Amino acid sequence: MTRLLFTFFLIGISFSAFAQKKYTISGTIKDSATGETLIGATVRIKEMPSNGTATNSYGFYSLTAPAGNYTLLFSYVGYQTIEKPVSLHADQTIAMALNSSGSLTEVVISANRPNNDQITSPQMGVEKLNMTQVNQVPVVLGEKDILKTITLMPGVKSAGEGNTGFYVRGGAADQNLILLDEATVYNASHLFGFFSTFNSDAIKDVSIYKGGMPAEYGGRLSSVLDVKMLDGNDKDFTVQGGLGLISSRIKVEGPIEKDKGSFMISARRTYIDVFLKASKDSTIKGSSLYFYDINAKANYHFDDNNAIYLSGYFGKDVIGLKNTFGTNWGNATGTIRYNHIFNSKLFSNTSLIFSNYNYVIQSFLSDNNFKATSKINDINLKEDLQYSLSSKHTLKFGVNVLHHTIAPGDITSNSSSSFNDITVQQRYGFETAAYVSDDWKASDKLTVLYGLRLSGFFLFGPGSFNTYDAAGNVLSTSTYGSGQVAKSYLNLEPRLSSSYQLNDVSSIKLSYNRNTQNIHLLTNSTTSSPTDLYVMSSNNIKPEIADQVSTGWFRNFDDNIFEFSAEIYYKWLQNQIDYRDGAQLLVNEDVESQLVYGSGRAYGVELFLKKKYGRFNGWIGYTLSRTEDKFAAINDGNYFPATQDRTHDLSVVGIYQLTKRWSLSSTFIYQTGNAVTYPTGKYEVGGLTTFSYSERNGYREPSNNRLDIGATLEGKQHKKYHSSWTFGIYNVYGHRDPYSITFQNSKTVPNTTEALETSIFATPIPSVTWNFKF
Repeated sequence: MTRLLFTFFLIGISFSAFAQKKYTISGTIKDSATGETLIGATVRIKEMPSNGTATNSYGFYSLTAPAGNYTLLFSYVGYQTIEKPVSLHADQTIAMALNSSGSLTEVVISANRPNNDQITSPQMGVEKLNMTQVNQVPVVLGEKDILKTITLMPGVKSAGEGNTGFYVRGGAADQNLILLDEATVYNASHLFGFFSTFNSDAIKDVSIYKGGMPAEYGGRLSSVLDVKMLDGNDKDFTVQGGLGLISSRIKVEGPIEKDKGSFMISARRTYIDVFLKASKDSTIKGSSLYFYDINAKANYHFDDNNAIYLSGYFGKDVIGLKNTFGTNWGNATGTIRYNHIFNSKLFSNTSLIFSNYNYVIQSFLSDNNFKATSKINDINLKEDLQYSLSSKHTLKFGVNVLHHTIAPGDITSNSSSSFNDITVQQRYGFETAAYVSDDWKASDKLTVLYGLRLSGFFLFGPGSFNTYDAAGNVLSTSTYGSGQVAKSYLNLEPRLSSSYQLNDVSSIKLSYNRNTQNIHLLTNSTTSSPTDLYVMSSNNIKPEIADQVSTGWFRNFDDNIFEFSAEIYYKWLQNQIDYRDGAQLLVNEDVESQLVYGSGRAYGVELFLKKKYGRFNGWIGYTLSRTEDKFAAINDGNYFPATQDRTHDLSVVGIYQLTKRWSLSSTFIYQTGNAVTYPTGKYEVGGLTTFSYSERNGYREPSNNRLDIGATLEGKQHKKYHSSWTFGIYNVYGHRDPYSITFQNSKTVPNTTEALETSIFATPIPSVTWNFKF
């Protein structure tokens, strides 16, 4: 595969050497009202329909064409398409500002049909969320949620009720790389998974890559969720927010210097704890239950070619019962980004990125007093460049160095506690990567996106490192000083995606990609938890590897208003990690002795029908899939359903603009239940009760299904003020989707164990939110 990609590169570059004299148009595309850069906006030459490009993640585009007179088409979903005549006899810079589809402009507005990027792009397995639709999808308690919307896409499955974790094409929850302005978010949940860390008011763009992952991304096996924050309005000061039943939010943005720099600050907080304080029960009154988060960003453009961006996020959850226990966890990220345009062809982005995740659990009981802590710190330096070699080739290349510090866990206690103090060694590691890719328009019908990513991992001292046998017994111990390499791995990751256009409205696509992962999540829970433990690759834990092939047919209908796709994928997984039966993972000094290693496979079919425009829009997504694991020490070495296995997954989303002020929305989901392990019996020896269990994941929880509805009432439009009301009902018909199943001795039948199913939202949950902007 590597040799094939190198051959593609040489052939493609050689074709460019014999081209006639050409010139380049470059610039940025922004929102005319706010100055926000538009990611993925398209620029095409009307006279050469196959010659076009899209803005990158920073709003920059570069388009090369032979000398001549042309008409450029600038377009973006939800914005008016603009036609601009251009006489191309030298390199030019054209900065374009687009108007939203509801505003007027003096330039020529194209009546051309919506673009057909789904057909022409070689990228497959990628979905981009429209933030307007995200804000209309009904969710629990009215808090708009990007991650909940993501799980309504085919191939992306919810980890369960009350859980923001998600599975992509058979991958585990930790095999998704979640980025916020390029910084890794390790725990994207609030309140044990009922809400996500992403405040939709602060978000500009959301993309998820399920397959054919571009070479600039790496470090996870299954997907990349790339979330970009708003830059801030560089035209006017605005304030907007919302007041809901259990939470409120506010955002302030405005220019630092008009048309040159701006800022954005957004915050939200729940106030369940305020209601607790009204209780007459002193224990409840003194308890805590809330979360808050803050998004902030600022940018300044020194000139047309140089800009700096600073962004950050801080969020925290606090849950506690007075004089009994308390827990808190949170994420913090920071990004400093410098954009430089060398010339009309070469663009660079340099980033210094910080990421932190930590949790604290405390027990205040006198005989069981303890405090357990854990944290992850990342510092990442990366350089990304984009070079428009010709009208047929766009190169991307870059490097990054990422330093990890993981403190797996410490326990401290007082002298009267039954707990002993424990400190698990910190671990230090470097992840490095270099990549190159080429987006090659091989012909009017064939486009190929191919690249290579070379990834390295280095585990450093100081510390002692055990080597274990298959049974978990220590074979040897090695000690390394600070800066000494204890273990290293090097992996080559080829990436290839291609699109062949059958006609103007249909294409077939094919992709292959290999991904590796060196940060691993250890958990024996089916739901996400703040105490989930992360470890790095070591002499026992090898990098996880995934190879995925996929193919699909893509078809647009009715002037590109409807999009349909059918994709098939198969994924091979190596060096998968699971735990031994009865494993203790929390604050365990020898946690690697509790692990077993094996392989996996995932395959499926995804069907997706989407209506993008009109008074009624939405989508239907269906996935038929199978995900299986194989470990020598589990189920006699036979394949068994993975925790994330879901045979059927159906999502239906509809949004209807009833009148100018009223809009209606609804979602329906159906999903096969979780694969789980149940106890099948128990016996007593010496007064101690021991349980026997079924084969791993040998049972299924009941299937999940739910209908949610919502409505939005826009207030009357004022010159400087606007408000709206959002209403919703979550779980309209009160279906009892299982959250957990526990077992207890029957109170009515002696010597019998009975199962108890817990559902969090077993009744319809209404919500109402007042939104404002001025």
